[in-house]
Amino acid sequence: MTIQHLRIARPVTDLTQSSQFYCHGLGLQKIGEFTDHQGFSGVMLGAEGLAWHLEFTLCHTHPIRPSPTNDDLLVLYIPQQPDWLARCSCMEEAGFQRVSSFNPYWDQRGVTFMDRDGYRVVIQQALWPPAR
Repeated sequence: MTIQHLRIARPVTDLTQSSQFYCHGLGLQKIGEFTDHQGFSGVMLGAEGLAWHLEFTLCHTHPIRPSPTNDDLLVLYIPQQPDWLARCSCMEEAGFQRVSSFNPYWDQRGVTFMDRDGYRVVIQQALWPPAR
């Protein structure tokens, strides 16, 4: 079995704010959205050529407070230092907070950022897959 696409879905407290953060910070764009579909609204963010996208949802009837732990991470690998530095700068400009990683491994070659809902994103300066 081959997986063709990955969707990472997360509840958020503000769809507009989360979309703006991630579009600016990660260079994503809105690729879809829905409004009040059986009590849920959402937005999908991605980019051409990616085999994954993010979906942020908001439940209107029973709002869910996001509750990520300090080790729930979205890790993005950017091997070239100029591109990595530029992406880290975009994350800060977008409003993400730079934080120390719970797992010190991620601080060796990466920077951990946190959004207003507590979700963490690591921008790792490395090539995937890592050398063995």
